[in-house]
Amino acid sequence: MNRQEIIMNFSAPPSLDDLQVIANGQLELMPDELSDHIEDLAIQIEDMPDDLVEAEMELEDPYELLALFKSGKQISPGVEKKSANDDDVLILYRRPILDMWCESGEDLTGIIREIMIEELATNFEFSDDDIEEMTSRHYQSML
Repeated sequence: MNRQEIIMNFSAPPSLDDLQVIANGQLELMPDELSDHIEDLAIQIEDMPDDLVEAEMELEDPYELLALFKSGKQISPGVEKKSANDDDVLILYRRPILDMWCESGEDLTGIIREIMIEELATNFEFSDDDIEEMTSRHYQSML
């Protein structure tokens, strides 16, 4: 497997563009199990969930939501929607992710990768054990 790492040092909080670079790099390195599901996936970085998302997700605290997968092909379970303008998108929320990063002290790239795997794998109905195995596999390959 071709391993690519993005090393960034920050003297200021990472910007939306910084997170976009990291997320795009990690998208190319997603586990094989997810690759078939995310062929045309777009990554979008936003600072915070908007009011509509907060209401739809019934969030008590907008910092609870790190990522959100939105399918452009499905309007409800089992109903396919065919529209050239709607694509699958994974939205990553910058400020909640940066809070997690500051609290954990872990590698930002690793945090973003884990968030992406968990959100995507949950959406595609992988088991908790499968998700755990996919996220831990990345850390084992770095040892």
